Order: sequence, then C-alpha cells, then structure tokens
Amino acid sequence: MSSPISIPLSRLSLDPQQRHAQLRDYFCDKDAIGIQVGDLWELTLGWSDDPYRYVDPRLNEGLAWWGGDLRYQDMALARKRRGRLLLSLNDTWTLESWSEWLARNPGHPDITVLHVDDHKDLGAPRLFVHPDGWVDPIEGQAMILHQPHTVASAIMSGALGMGSFLTPFLHYAPSTDVRHLCQGPKCTGTVDSAIKLELLADTLLSPNECRPGISLVSDDKGVGRGRYRFTDDLDAWLEGLEGNDTAILLHVDMDYFCNRYDGDSDSVEHPGPLNAPLPDVLNRIDELTEALRKHRLVDRLADIVFAFSPGFFPAEFWAQSCDRLLFGLGELPWLDR
Repeated sequence: MSSPISIPLSRLSLDPQQRHAQLRDYFCDKDAIGIQVGDLWELTLGWSDDPYRYVDPRLNEGLAWWGGDLRYQDMALARKRRGRLLLSLNDTWTLESWSEWLARNPGHPDITVLHVDDHKDLGAPRLFVHPDGWVDPIEGQAMILHQPHTVASAIMSGALGMGSFLTPFLHYAPSTDVRHLCQGPKCTGTVDSAIKLELLADTLLSPNECRPGISLVSDDKGVGRGRYRFTDDLDAWLEGLEGNDTAILLHVDMDYFCNRYDGDSDSVEHPGPLNAPLPDVLNRIDELTEALRKHRLVDRLADIVFAFSPGFFPAEFWAQSCDRLLFGLGELPWLDR
C-alpha cells in the first residue's frame, strides 16, 4: 500500500456511504480508505482482494488461463511483453507500452492511435500540471512520458488509472491522429472532432492544482493531425492510412467486443446491451483483423496492446479471443501460460 495521504476534513463527507462514493469516484479502480485523525482525513490506497469488487462471477477462469497463481489484488499490475505486443489485464498499461515506444523513438514521426474500445478513456488522470512537467501527487514524483519507469510508478500508485490513460498521451503529442472504433449502442455512425487540451481543477487532494483534461469539439473536417474520429465502421476507422507513413499504435480493449458487466455488479443479473456470445466475438475479431490486412496495416503496427478488462469483458472469453487476435495479426500463440 501507498503511504497515507492527509487532506482537510472538509473535503470528504462524514457520512460513510457518501465518503465511499466520493473516494471511488476520485480514485476509480484503486480502493481508498479514509480514517479521521483530528481535523484531517488520512487516506490509504490499495488494490482490492475482494472478488466481488471485480464483478465477474467467472473471473477465476480467466486468471487460471493467465497463469502464475495471480491473486485478485495483483491483477492491476499484471502484464506480459513479447516484441511489439503487450498483454495486460488493465488497459492503463497501454500508456507504459506507448512510453516505451516513445523512449525508443525520441524523434518520432506522425502518430496514429488505433483505439478499439467501448470507452473513450479521455478522463483526467490524477496528475498535477506544474511548470516543469507532471507530478504524481500520490507518490510526490515526476511523471515523464518518455521515461517508462515513471509511467509505471504512476500506474502503480493510482495516479494513472482506467479511463484516463489516453489523456496524458494527447497532451504530450497533441498532433496525434486518433481513430476510435466502437460498437453500438454507444456508437452508431461516424463523428469527427478536434482534440482540445484542457486544464481541470483537482477535486480532492489539492483543489488549487490542475490536472490535464481533453474535450472533443465536433466538426466535419475529417481525420488528420490533432483529430479524433469516433466510428463503428471499419473502413472509416482506417481511412487514408494505407498511403501515409504515420507510426501506428494499436490498443485493443476487449470490452469493445463484449462489455457484459461494464464494471457494475448489477450487470451480473442484468447484463449491459453489448453482451455478444463468444461466436459473435470471434467473428468480430476476424472482421477487425481482416480490415487491417485489407488496408495493409498489420506489418506497420509499431506497438500492439491487448487489454482484457476484468469486470467488463467476460473472463471465460479471454483465452479463445486472445488466440484469435494473435492469429489474425500474424503473431505466434502465447505459450508461457
């Protein structure tokens, strides 16, 4: 666990349920416990070992496939690297993978992010913007995007979490061309936007500090540098990439194919609308990889991340969907499980 963080008593509710909701909303995937000490709250952060925190009743099937006797509280840190490919459970590690790519390519060319996900991941990370760079307020350390060890530290502390990893990358490389492939019901059609960088006031640890944010300003100007395309159409997703020399970073959150739970325990009894059976998931994987092959992009993928999203994408689908994606992208099977 991290060292306790002290904040004034006025920043959190005295009601235990309301305080729990405030802390969950702020820290997202990392659990926070607040204990009153005089006129302060002392906050202690940690990864939960409670299986119900992770929603999916068949989660152990996915963990058995992953291997290594992985405990619930270790899932947030689990990842495996092979060449250009990273497998992770939480998709926050996508940013570490991109950081490693940036470190290897300091004079990087134009960048295109192929973002395959049921979520935009444009939330504001718990990073404070200082004149000389970003600071992780939980550990009190600098987070420098082209230094991967600092990114990993910020993920482990909880400063970077699910739903916010794309934001610091776009602040670092604002000319990135983002292509977000999403299914219905969240996406029906194609919407093009300009990426607008913002600074947002912190809401808990230090309200005088600002955090990086992103907003999207819709227009009809198509794709390009500093642009964000949100689409459910595979050809629109890849439009114009075949003929240019942009560096392509592919991120696949498996909840794009099926988001049965969406991190919500109520979905165990009442699954979300994107609840495809396994045969449909595998067919959709084939359609995606075929589109990449058709546009002659598979060999141009500089970095690939598969994130399995416990509590979102059903764990009993992890094994077969991973194998199908690897096959479709011309990657060897993963044999170290």
